[in-house]
Amino acid sequence: MDSQSVRLGVDIGGTFTDVVLECEAGQFSTKVLTTYAAPENAIIDGLHQVCEQANVKPNQIQQIIHGTTLATNALIERRGAKTALVTTRGFRDVIEMRTESRFEQYDLNLSLPEPLLPRHQRYTIDERVSAAGEILTPIDQADIEAVAADIKTAGYESVAIGLLHSYVDDAHEKCIRDVFAKLLPDVMVSLSSEVSPQMREYERFNTTIANAYIKPLMKSYLGRLESRLGEEGVQCPIFLMHSGGGIISLENAAEFPVRLVESGPAGGAVFAANIAARYGLNKVLSFDMGGTTAKICLIKNQTPKTSRVFEVARTYRFKKGSGMPISIPVIDMVEIGAGGGSLAHVDSLNQIRVGPQSAGSEPGPACYGRGGEHPAVTDADLVLGKLDPDNFAGGTFSLDVEASRAALDSAVAGKLDMQTENAAFGVAEVVDENMANAARVHAVENGEDLSEYTMIAFGGAAPLHAGRLCEKLGVDRLLVPPGAGVGSAIGFLRAPFSFEATRSVFMRLQNFKADSVKQLLAELKDEATRFVRTCSADAPISAHYKVYMRYSGQGWEIPVELTDEQAESPDAATFKTLFETGYVALFGRAVEGLEVEITVWAVNATTAAQPAGSLSPFASAQQMTTSDTRTVFDPAVGENVAAALVLRDDMQTAHSVSGPAVITETQTTIIVPSSRTAVRQSDGCIDLCIKHEGGSAS
Repeated sequence: MDSQSVRLGVDIGGTFTDVVLECEAGQFSTKVLTTYAAPENAIIDGLHQVCEQANVKPNQIQQIIHGTTLATNALIERRGAKTALVTTRGFRDVIEMRTESRFEQYDLNLSLPEPLLPRHQRYTIDERVSAAGEILTPIDQADIEAVAADIKTAGYESVAIGLLHSYVDDAHEKCIRDVFAKLLPDVMVSLSSEVSPQMREYERFNTTIANAYIKPLMKSYLGRLESRLGEEGVQCPIFLMHSGGGIISLENAAEFPVRLVESGPAGGAVFAANIAARYGLNKVLSFDMGGTTAKICLIKNQTPKTSRVFEVARTYRFKKGSGMPISIPVIDMVEIGAGGGSLAHVDSLNQIRVGPQSAGSEPGPACYGRGGEHPAVTDADLVLGKLDPDNFAGGTFSLDVEASRAALDSAVAGKLDMQTENAAFGVAEVVDENMANAARVHAVENGEDLSEYTMIAFGGAAPLHAGRLCEKLGVDRLLVPPGAGVGSAIGFLRAPFSFEATRSVFMRLQNFKADSVKQLLAELKDEATRFVRTCSADAPISAHYKVYMRYSGQGWEIPVELTDEQAESPDAATFKTLFETGYVALFGRAVEGLEVEITVWAVNATTAAQPAGSLSPFASAQQMTTSDTRTVFDPAVGENVAAALVLRDDMQTAHSVSGPAVITETQTTIIVPSSRTAVRQSDGCIDLCIKHEGGSAS
């Protein structure tokens, strides 16, 4: 075997750690329970399993690409390092004052989330730079040394430095860093001008604090991982998936760990985009449901939608504005507490609620037999017949049906005076409706009609729920790719090396300076390209240009993409036309008489993406016959039905199965509703479409 072809993808989730190995012999994968105390242990366990399957040795692996929820979990659970903020005098309370917006207009008892750092951990220095980059108040080294002494006395592990308007001129931030390097050599430092060089100090300060807060934790973990892999004979480069859908080096990930906050879900979006390109689909709804959360992402023209700001740890019914804003390039997706481990309960109004609390892998759902006493979505799926208790996770462990029934009886059925099966149906229907509502809202916010979309489902729990979700959303076509249970880890292996460089330079179109714009975009292209070169020395790199524009007086911008020619020969008229076209597409009409502004400039450098294809459903398919059935609850008719039971490995190209049916594989199960027919495509995807009158797929 040519060892150069051996690559490993690893995704640490809240419940399972997914490991995928690709080599000339094919693709091999496994799921192991996440080990929270030492996540690297699960990786080593999974690595040995896939190496044994593929008959390769660990020292033959030539590249590892890793994504993790560790950074997100540390922020949500607030178990990061002891961190201080150093900021401009007078702006100590920015992260507590927030933007003064109310995310729930009519709640008189609205409680805002606590800032990541309490007030006594925030320090100020007398300095000031204007929005134009002019030094209004010079910085005093004695002032810096005094703050350094306080930080040393208090015993901080990490410091975030965020000064007003440092995105325009970073000299003062670098001055503080240099003094701290001499006086506080053991303290890690994060600069806002490096972490998130953008306007809006609330978001920028929060992002820098989050980076500083998780930096010691992530640096320690990545160091341990590299060491453990070395002990196993693995000496290859290790790369990390970042939130924007690209890959960065281990060293850069350790320096800017906040870019890893959405790394796992980003891998899933890349996986779905890769399949969309293979099928030539321009409108795709990516649905990733694992053990802890469900992620929904819109993918247009084989490219996931991206954003500059997203929120971690929303605390108020997952409402926008109730979380911690992180200002970095990120794939824009909705993430809700709706995974296989999400716990169900009955609220004070006798309504069934699911999530956001999760059983995770320790103790896990009640059926895992690891001490869990509360019912989870997996328990409901088991009682409804969607899962085989003797062949869960490839038969690595059995599920306890009676434990699931007992948990559902205690927490749901007993309180609502109903049968266990009805309680399980209620839990499954609530979680499906939660996900459907999230998808509807996300589509409306982006001006999209989901009936025009194809769903691509992956993650261990998604194929169990995707068919029902399509029925609720009016989506006609569903694709479940091979390896769906470990989709995000496969996505890591499909992701390009990429990095997005951004800069806040305010400019009105009436004052448009073509030479300055050309130079700025060229500098950003050079910065992003250099970053990618640290990961890939030889691959061809392309640049994608984007500017964020708004009407004067508006609070937020819309993204406007530029071609290479428009970036190299910029002019105001072209920029205005592009902005108005995008604005009309999003809001329905342009606004006459208002000046247009540009606030943020961005260039994304990336290696080659997946070439587009044109796979489509078969005109005719061969109906499979099977005598095996399983009793499954069909929510469309509200009763148990005899569903055909088929092994995915037995389905050959153009074989079809008419719903209701259950298609089983090692790492997940596909539920085919009675309204659909499933056909195996030539690339291994299971293609679910609506039945015709005669029973065939449309």
